[in-house]
Amino acid sequence: MQAHTHTPAIIFGHHIRYVVPLFQRPYVWNQDDQWQPLWDDVRTLTERLLDAPQPVYGAPPVPPHFLGAIVLDQQITPSGFIAARHIIDGQQRLTTLQLLLDAAQWVVEQHGADIDAQALKTLVLNDSTLTKHADHVFKVWPTDRDQDAFRAVMDNTVQLPPDPATSKIVQAHEFFVDQITEWADVTGDAAKVGARLNALVRALRDHLKIVAIDLEPGDNAQVIFETLNHRGSPLLAADLIKNLIFQLAQAEGADVHYLYNTYWKPLDSDYWRQLVAQGRRRRPRIDLFLNHWLTMKLLRGVAGDRVFTDFRDHVFTHRPAIADLLAELAADAQVYQQMENLAPDSIEGVFHYRVIRALDSAVVSPFLLWILRWSATDMPAQQRTKAITALESWIVRRALTRATAKDLNRMILDLLRALDNDGPARAGDTVETVLATQQAESRYWPDDRTLHRVLETQPIYKILTRPRMRMLLEALENSLRGPLGEGQACPRNLTVEHVMPQAWREHWGADIDGDHNATAERDQLVHTLGNLTLVNGKLNPTLSNRPWTDDDTATRGLAGGGKRAYLLRHSQLKLNAILVVQHEATWTEHDIRERTSKLVHRIASIWPRPAGAVRPQQPTSADATDDLVIHNDDDENEGATVASHTGKYRSLWRWLRQQSGNDISLSFAQVEQILDGPLPPSARNHLPHWYGYDGTALGRAIRDAGWKATHVNLIDEHVTFVQVSG
Repeated sequence: MQAHTHTPAIIFGHHIRYVVPLFQRPYVWNQDDQWQPLWDDVRTLTERLLDAPQPVYGAPPVPPHFLGAIVLDQQITPSGFIAARHIIDGQQRLTTLQLLLDAAQWVVEQHGADIDAQALKTLVLNDSTLTKHADHVFKVWPTDRDQDAFRAVMDNTVQLPPDPATSKIVQAHEFFVDQITEWADVTGDAAKVGARLNALVRALRDHLKIVAIDLEPGDNAQVIFETLNHRGSPLLAADLIKNLIFQLAQAEGADVHYLYNTYWKPLDSDYWRQLVAQGRRRRPRIDLFLNHWLTMKLLRGVAGDRVFTDFRDHVFTHRPAIADLLAELAADAQVYQQMENLAPDSIEGVFHYRVIRALDSAVVSPFLLWILRWSATDMPAQQRTKAITALESWIVRRALTRATAKDLNRMILDLLRALDNDGPARAGDTVETVLATQQAESRYWPDDRTLHRVLETQPIYKILTRPRMRMLLEALENSLRGPLGEGQACPRNLTVEHVMPQAWREHWGADIDGDHNATAERDQLVHTLGNLTLVNGKLNPTLSNRPWTDDDTATRGLAGGGKRAYLLRHSQLKLNAILVVQHEATWTEHDIRERTSKLVHRIASIWPRPAGAVRPQQPTSADATDDLVIHNDDDENEGATVASHTGKYRSLWRWLRQQSGNDISLSFAQVEQILDGPLPPSARNHLPHWYGYDGTALGRAIRDAGWKATHVNLIDEHVTFVQVSG
């Protein structure tokens, strides 16, 4: 490499073309990050020139301003053509500089001296009489996506694109014209305007400095492109991958223009560069696609910051034909784009909405991409449906029962490896078999009993996020409307409503006034599944806390009817139609429990689990959080501290009696595994229930086993048992 520091007058002062290779990214610089800072620097430099005294012989009046570096690759130019260099790095910088120079030239031509305007014109246009092609008049020539806009702003005789607001090239040029016009104060004194514009011309031509690095024969342009420190808008992983692919294609002598236009050009659209949410982060859509594509292709996890390096290693290791690689990428990119526009009532569209969006499980995207990339010939429709519905059931059931999601990424990788091994023809059988045979607690497919135990007792409204809660109720509504695709799907813009209101004390508390236990029970029940439904956003505030019936509403002096009447008149959901028909007079705790049980039965049918799926392995006390093992030895072998315990928590008493060590930490869910049933609601809301008071059966069972409960956390639902000495 040869590096030299040049001014714009030297870089652009002779007949030259700096060409952005077709495969580089489009122009992406913006006002806040690049245009405004550049103009601020140029304006400050110009004002220093205006204020500077006459220069001492041999010394510049003000220090120059450094703009950064560019890397150029000399191209073989046929005789009679203007010399050309490819911009390996720095195309954003050179393009912006040309836009600034041309904007300044236009303002100077309108309001300054002719000699100054001509001095800038030689830096933006070649002599048209020496060019073989009309576009060779431009000193810089961008990639194809930006050429129409660049041609329009750099040549005042060309009409602007139909929608200039969408072109950053047009926006940048207009920004610089506006800034220069305002700064020069063109409506003021002509002599002052001329002096200011003359200083600007001198600053732009002679007081900006750029390091130009010219590659020599044998220099690896791709390596240099990757390792240079980029100043400005950071390169996407996709930009690096694109550059690598087409550098290799160019080295092979392939038709780069054909490959780009056929396969990659659609990926340079704004759609693919849009930022989309990934958990708490936002990443360009194309980088997410490449991340998921690599995970699917390599059958291993790919960190977000290693997308390019892992792609490069894959290419250099397996040496795929570049045309075949591009064709595969382009085809899978179309599949990935379709994933976001699936029919909302299709099996695939429902999976995407429920799992990837509502449950925020983007980690399954490589799985869905693998499933959808196969044709119906390769993967029969029945097998595709089976694969998708099996994974949806597995994930939803685990989410509803609050099972850990920490192993989900590894589970997806195991599924991909199994699918890759078995092939697409039996994809559904493979997925169901793999999921149904998982025994680890972090991978177990929850059964119907677990669904009932959790959903019939837990305050699910507090446990699930609103998108998850809404998705669950929508699924219940859709199941009442009939099979997918056979009826109008439930709207997805509704809000979750408590039938018995959260603030039930206002109009619903007369029947239990003063009963502490009944009050605590109702506080728990109002957040359970059976008390929840969906309503539109306008109806929700109207329902508010009003009583259930019209008579109760009138008795309390409230205008309008009761909550039941509002649901009857204004809601078209089957969930609410069944609710109001079956409960004309009252809505009580008994009704909530009964409806909860019915809804859980329906949930089990919406997301079925194979009858042969195994139950989980359960941990030992040595590692209670991972390996809960429950023994059922005879009482005569249990030791002598307490001969027997006959309370309803006897299974916990027995289990604790069998443990060694000084302390054991368990989640509430693990305690329920030992009990083989749910904890009472009061155990989740009141600390004293865990301690050895005479009135708490749970506390007595713990005490009789020779242990005590400590560090009871009702928020995280966790308890530590400590063995009592002696």
